[in-house]
Amino acid sequence: MKTGHMNRGRRYTFTLMALAITAILIWSWDKNPLINSSLFVQDQFIFYSSGSTKEKYNVTETSLSSRMNNQACNYAKGRWVADNRRPLYSGLGCKQWLSEMWSCRLTQRTDFSYEGYRWQPENCDMPEFKGSDFLKRMQDKTLAFVGDSLGRQQFQSLMCMITSGEERLDVVDIGWKYGLVIPAGSLRPNGWAYLFPETNTTILYYWSATLCGVEPINITDPSTEFAMHLDRPSGFLTQFIPEIDVLVLNTGHHWNRGKLRANKWVMYANGEPVTRKHADMGSAKNHSIYSIARWVDSQLDIYPNLKPFFRTISPRHFFNGEWNTGGSCDNTEPLVSGSEVTQDESSDVVIGGAVKGTRVKILDITAVSQLRDECHMSKYSINAAVGVHDCLHWCLPGVPDTWNEILCAQV
Repeated sequence: MKTGHMNRGRRYTFTLMALAITAILIWSWDKNPLINSSLFVQDQFIFYSSGSTKEKYNVTETSLSSRMNNQACNYAKGRWVADNRRPLYSGLGCKQWLSEMWSCRLTQRTDFSYEGYRWQPENCDMPEFKGSDFLKRMQDKTLAFVGDSLGRQQFQSLMCMITSGEERLDVVDIGWKYGLVIPAGSLRPNGWAYLFPETNTTILYYWSATLCGVEPINITDPSTEFAMHLDRPSGFLTQFIPEIDVLVLNTGHHWNRGKLRANKWVMYANGEPVTRKHADMGSAKNHSIYSIARWVDSQLDIYPNLKPFFRTISPRHFFNGEWNTGGSCDNTEPLVSGSEVTQDESSDVVIGGAVKGTRVKILDITAVSQLRDECHMSKYSINAAVGVHDCLHWCLPGVPDTWNEILCAQV
């Protein structure tokens, strides 16, 4: 009898314990900040915010992966914050990669407060950029920027970021492998390609202002015009896409009559001069962007490891006129138009529409950059004529560094 009583007592005790544990679990489910609060990832920890506090929990890799797979980050939504650890490299250095005309530290400009800011996405943290870490992630891979001079700025920015602006004699110029040599009568090649031997990583840039295929109409005539095929990618892309692992495309500011006349480009579609349907410059640009996005998407069936990005347009900040009609960007005070981007959709509706339904990712930098009108070359550009401001290109270090941070967070 004593034994029976003892067994019933133990079962009763175990039942009470089970009920208590269940109650605790239910309470924990409701109260657990890892479930109900915003998550921020940094190294092996999850940071969560609840109200005005932020705490840190160590989690397993499996737990981290399963939670973050359900929460995609919109890197284009967030705010600019002051950071005394910026810039990521010196504007007085990086002479190996950075063009003097874009280094505002080498001009007459005396205010550099614009260098001291970083971009903070709303619902996630961008990992701190470290050149050595980036090269390890890009082991045996090639990253290619293909686009206009803003793409060239992004390329130079990344080279400075990777090297911290320091001279690197071990980095090898392999432009010849991609046909990037100085053509007869030209001042510079159509691009550059550099190999980091320690990780066999290649970073390259190719100038293709419209991303269209361009070919001479009459190869026997030295003064011939050139067919700019709105529905064909550049020959460089079709030739070298098998060797590219990360592709960043951009276009936008060369789509005007003046640029086309200067380059003797004539718009073609379906192998013929364009009809009235595409004669409008905006329609031609949109047709080309959509065509290129669809072509890149089709290449992923052949090269499934390719990671393609279409970068949105870099905003201009000409006030009171255009570049050739007295337009200027004299402001030097950071963030006078605000510091935060709250919209969910891209300000570049053309690129946003072109990549929708494809496997090409959007690299959305338009609204982020729109807030930084103080960061352009302005009147301090070395090559600018008197009274002419460059309110299109950016000072480096500067805004293109943030484009690369957003890119590297998504690669």
